[in-house]
Amino acid sequence: MESSLVLRVVGKLLIPFILLFALYVQFHGDFGPGGGFQAGTIFAAGIVFYALIFGLDKTRQVVPDRLVETMLAAGVLLYAGVGVAGLLLGGNFLDYFVLDQDPIHGQHRGIFWVEAGVAITVCGVMLKIFYMFASRGQSEGNEE
Repeated sequence: MESSLVLRVVGKLLIPFILLFALYVQFHGDFGPGGGFQAGTIFAAGIVFYALIFGLDKTRQVVPDRLVETMLAAGVLLYAGVGVAGLLLGGNFLDYFVLDQDPIHGQHRGIFWVEAGVAITVCGVMLKIFYMFASRGQSEGNEE
């Protein structure tokens, strides 16, 4: 199915701003509303918007299934890695203050990496769910 020229042009203009807004929400999460979950969802929504305009096959070329599945694991490992780093540095699991000599900097560093892990995981999960629903019934031999 060929999408309209207007949709393709508007999509090419809006999608970079959607992704940029996701980064803003991610990095502003320390200081106000936002954070990893919201940023991951917005980022995934930008990619889903791309898929709705340009098609699932083209989207899977830009963001392949292998990358989405890697995001699922990498985000969780990043989150858990921050917790283990806290343990190895003499604190409890997810004690951020031990991540730097200055406890305040340690808190910011820990929250940043935990929120990054959450964003990566949430984006990966949202895209995986979308890919699964969007490709339902497309493969041969698929019994319903």
